[in-house]
Amino acid sequence: MPILGIDPGIGVTGFSVLDEDASGKLTYRRSGDVRTNSKAPFSQRLKKIFDEILRVIDLDQPTEVALEDTFMAKNVKSALKLGQARGAAILAAASRDLPVFEYSPSEVKMAVVGYGGASKAQVQQMVSHFLLLKNPLTSEHCADAAAVAICHAHSARFRRQVDLARKRSRV
Repeated sequence: MPILGIDPGIGVTGFSVLDEDASGKLTYRRSGDVRTNSKAPFSQRLKKIFDEILRVIDLDQPTEVALEDTFMAKNVKSALKLGQARGAAILAAASRDLPVFEYSPSEVKMAVVGYGGASKAQVQQMVSHFLLLKNPLTSEHCADAAAVAICHAHSARFRRQVDLARKRSRV
């Protein structure tokens, strides 16, 4: 089951596609950055994010999409732009009828590193460890996107176990 992890941003949106087998083992498929031109009209930047995420979805056929949720930005204008970039990615997933799951940066760091205040370098290192990569992903956006996908895989597995326990307790 392929999972698409997305680290949204207006300048750079990172993505990573991981495969999860029936036993829960995750393997790295690919990742990349969607870079927008800061001189382009804002609407065109959002369109590029939408189009490129849609292209990834069509190529990799994920069954679920996980995004990093908006963090508290230093200024309101930046937070709004980030929210709109997230919206473009969410709309791409919704246009293909894919379920979208959102996780806060601290949830992602906690799931991958075990500490909600982990550094970017710690996240990159642990993503490499989890996915058995020889070298860390060089793009922090790709590493963050992979971390979001890892977080989702762990959370989804836990939710499935809880649902199964509830069903068994009703019998």
